[in-house]
Amino acid sequence: MRNIKKTILISVAVILGVPLALVVILLAVGTYLYLTADFLQPNVEVDLDKYELSIQGDSLRTCEQSSLLLNQYGSWEAHISGSPIEIGAKYGVLCKDLLKTQEDVFVDQIHEIIPSDYWVEYLHKFIIIFNRNMAQYIPEEYREEIYAISLSCTDDYNSYGSPYLRQLNYHAAHDIGHAMQEYMLVGCSSFACWANESETNNLIIGRNFDFYVGDNFAKNKMILFVEPDNGYKFASISWPGMMGVLSGMNEKGLTVTINAAKGKIPTSSAMPISLLARHILQYASNISEAYALAQEFETFVSESILIGSAQDGYAAIIEKTPNQIALYKSDTSRIVCTNHYQSSVFADDKYNKENIASTDSPYRHHRINELLDANVPLNSHEAVGILRNRYGLNNVDIGLSNEKSINQFIAHHSVVFDPTELRFWISTSPWQLGEYVCYDLNDIFDTTDSTVESRIISDYNIPADSTAINDEYLRVCRYREQYKAITSAIDNKQLVSPEYKEEFLMTNPNYFQVYNTLGDYEESAGNYDQAIVYWQKALMLEIPREVEKREIISKIQQYD
Repeated sequence: MRNIKKTILISVAVILGVPLALVVILLAVGTYLYLTADFLQPNVEVDLDKYELSIQGDSLRTCEQSSLLLNQYGSWEAHISGSPIEIGAKYGVLCKDLLKTQEDVFVDQIHEIIPSDYWVEYLHKFIIIFNRNMAQYIPEEYREEIYAISLSCTDDYNSYGSPYLRQLNYHAAHDIGHAMQEYMLVGCSSFACWANESETNNLIIGRNFDFYVGDNFAKNKMILFVEPDNGYKFASISWPGMMGVLSGMNEKGLTVTINAAKGKIPTSSAMPISLLARHILQYASNISEAYALAQEFETFVSESILIGSAQDGYAAIIEKTPNQIALYKSDTSRIVCTNHYQSSVFADDKYNKENIASTDSPYRHHRINELLDANVPLNSHEAVGILRNRYGLNNVDIGLSNEKSINQFIAHHSVVFDPTELRFWISTSPWQLGEYVCYDLNDIFDTTDSTVESRIISDYNIPADSTAINDEYLRVCRYREQYKAITSAIDNKQLVSPEYKEEFLMTNPNYFQVYNTLGDYEESAGNYDQAIVYWQKALMLEIPREVEKREIISKIQQYD
């Protein structure tokens, strides 16, 4: 074993071109940072025995005046109240099996991305080091809440850290995911209209949350209604165990949605964006209060936070990096938010300029404006139509699941808010194509009604897109199945029949990735002329990112 370790050290030194002594020092520093990481686990006693769980059938659970209900659309509705410890403890008791399932899916997805157990263990240690100071940026109330939840988590993954440590790190998953710029786990789109651009003059907000960690990750969608002892009551849409906010609205008609932006790759973590969004939702009633709260906390990734406000009657975007912050307001009655910054503060920011020049964010921004032009004055049904739209500029078919589309068929959830009426509509499976179900916070937070039942207001639901479900949904599923089969054939030097290749092409004929993949297959089979034909066809179609276009051009030049 000692000889193996010595060999690894020498190999690392040779590869990096640095002295062996420096490698030893770096490893020693890394070990020290790992062993001294302090996640500030709350020193509190939580007696789970006092939180008695009552289970009624397969769809309803109650615990201490809190409840968890599986609605007819397959989404969970949790209604929780109390102090941070009480909220966390009750939520954990109600969701214990769902917490286990969600963690299973998350860990399985990590192993699918990184098949090697060695590198998964390395990633675990890296995250511990990276997040070693994160807890000091997180308010005690949220650490207490997360700790209380963690007491109901499985011990199956204790090799990756205690349940508290794992749950705390999961709250930074969105941040770490979008710090992996080239992997593109996130690419959300959102917009808001008010005054003359809204059918009722009310503020209306639409957003797709495109955070993709596999289809199974989104199966247990959680609609969370929280009544904290301190701050405002609020609703958010996420997954079991996530107490941060990705999309949400509070009882004052303030909405928060988050969109990743591009910035310098961080070297350590701070306040996770989802918990900052939660803090804003719980303690702000208007845009100025939200902006003031955002200024108080240090974050470690770049993010756009779209704030809608019934009090103000409009929406604005908090643009935040680890070093700067700006409040962007539109000079019209609409605002669009994708994944780049728009304020003058970041006009000369090199990362923002690179993002605008090389990614699909400006394209989607332009496309949303094009769709708004065709639909204003906007209502909730038309907002859903925009969120479901999968075509490119000028309604050109750019292929199913293209990252330049507003609807990429990967959304964890999609939501429309009407803050004035305190109503919101949430998508149901598949993706944005199912029915959008309506909730009213006036009804949900009515303290005189203790009935435990789904609070969906069916009369206001927005119908499913049955045409797309019977066509595009099936084609997307088939395309992804075929794509996996062909990329597997490439990796394993296997042959694919001409009929299968033709079927793959016909399933999604306007998507550049189809032709790029077929080109890669022909290259692996030694058919270089045919590979060039496919790659050249790919270049004629809409390619989301400049780096992808350059890679295809490079492949053509290699054989041309």
